[in-house]
Amino acid sequence: MKVEIINWMGSDLSVVDAARVSFDKTSAWGWEDGQPVLKEEDKKLIKYLATHNHWTPFGHASASFRITIPIYVARQLAKHQVGGVVNEVSRRYIKSTPVLDVPKEWRKAAENVKQGSSDELADINAQKEIEEAMSALIDLYESLLVVGVCPEQARAVLPLCCETTWIWTGSLMFFARVCKLRLDPHAQRETRLVAEEIANQMKKLFPVSWGALMGDE
Repeated sequence: MKVEIINWMGSDLSVVDAARVSFDKTSAWGWEDGQPVLKEEDKKLIKYLATHNHWTPFGHASASFRITIPIYVARQLAKHQVGGVVNEVSRRYIKSTPVLDVPKEWRKAAENVKQGSSDELADINAQKEIEEAMSALIDLYESLLVVGVCPEQARAVLPLCCETTWIWTGSLMFFARVCKLRLDPHAQRETRLVAEEIANQMKKLFPVSWGALMGDE
């Protein structure tokens, strides 16, 4: 798994000025170490906006991540669509050898819910067989390409633990919503790991707004 910040727009100041434009005003801010320094009244305004669900000002700051994760994790995260966009590596066009990300630990199913997993590990005694089966599918994929099968069909034999890469862009509000849901203890563990990386980066870029949106302040 890899989560890399590749671009961003705006700052906490963007949120403040987006809110104050309603009164045709801006914030009297300054700079320190290359970052905008907000007055206490601006910080209070951001907290007020987050607390009372005035979400539009948080739409004026955004970030883009380049994320490499197994397909089965990506498909879970792709459910978040409103406010974000994804462009993904397409195996209709490329023929490179896929990278496998086979789990090393296998969790038991949760007994008290219809989905999800428990913290207890399953004793499957089949890790070697699993990895060999996945590698065999990669070999099969490449053999199909060798005999001329088109990539868009050859990919049908690939397992869901193959890695995919996408660029995920969204507003400050969008990623706050994603992280609130995916950092929940009941969320899939692999998606929580992605959300943790995103949250760490967003907190650095938008410390006041992120803290207010996530309920840290």
